[in-house]
Amino acid sequence: MIHARLLGASLLLGVLALAGCSQGTSTTTTSAPSSAPAAPVASPTVSVPAKFAAGGVRVALVRQLSSGDYFEQWLAGAQAEAQALKITLEVSSGDGNNDKQALNLEQAVQQKADAIIVDHGFADTVQPAIKKAADAGVPLVAFDVDPGTPKAVALTQDDHKIAELALGALKADTGGTGDVLYVYVSGFAPLDRRNEVWTQFKKDNPGIKEVAQIGVVNNSTASAVADQAKAALQANPDVKAIFAPYDEFAKGAAIAVKELGLQDKIKIYGADISTADIGVITEPNSPWVATATTDPSNVGRIAVRAAALLVAGEQVDPELKIPPALVTQKQLRDGGIANIEQLTGAVPELTTPDVARVPWAAS
Repeated sequence: MIHARLLGASLLLGVLALAGCSQGTSTTTTSAPSSAPAAPVASPTVSVPAKFAAGGVRVALVRQLSSGDYFEQWLAGAQAEAQALKITLEVSSGDGNNDKQALNLEQAVQQKADAIIVDHGFADTVQPAIKKAADAGVPLVAFDVDPGTPKAVALTQDDHKIAELALGALKADTGGTGDVLYVYVSGFAPLDRRNEVWTQFKKDNPGIKEVAQIGVVNNSTASAVADQAKAALQANPDVKAIFAPYDEFAKGAAIAVKELGLQDKIKIYGADISTADIGVITEPNSPWVATATTDPSNVGRIAVRAAALLVAGEQVDPELKIPPALVTQKQLRDGGIANIEQLTGAVPELTTPDVARVPWAAS
């Protein structure tokens, strides 16, 4: 998992200062080994394109963020799909530095990648480089970032639905009344879309009162949010719920609630999930009771499949939207679910093999 400014100029400066302590670009290349059992198998009616059969396709994955469980599992899915399709996946990360991400994107164009996947980012910094790539005829997939051009495939989670599901659980548990702490950082496309739903939710439910808004995104988001949440909760002792629509936000909020001993009073409603998140949600006395999510690994796979289709000259829906599901603490505990693999088995709608299906690959 996230084109505007970060909660005003002051917060932007704070975030960049924090991120700047460890800025840098990390680049890794994933190639399918010649004996990889997951290599694509031609379908009975569609042959494998020659360039894919030879393993000559290079796809650049240009990321804005790489830290956090969601992003790690997203990358794992992308790498697995790249190996299955015999794609060399060249990964770079700005580690929260937007200018560095833009530079990485320009380098991917100069190095003549067969396709480029842009993973998150701010419109102001990535759109100029995306335009250069589009003008150069490079196939583009943009995940959770507005590409600013119809020439790129826009891949998103259904973020409005994600917020609706989480807020539906919050409303059911609170009866639609009470003080709520909200965690949000503007400028990240998925968070901005989720914020649209929160804004409307407050209008439709006047008994819900947002008493404070906190939020920061950097290389240690959870711990930074935990510090902010502790201060906000101490200043607002009547808070009943926290809406934290990003898993690193929710983990940080959970740390704060537990350290203040408020687990019996405050519940957290989040978004996104990972195996580590499942551990946090299901641990004894956890205040994180529900999360609305897609499977991050599945999303990474879809991004690579869409890029592969574009390289092969296949038609791809210009707007790919992945539906989410609501996952509750009770559901996880009752089902003995401890990891993403068990979760996708119990909630099959999190797996979407028909989205950007590659016709020459094995089912």
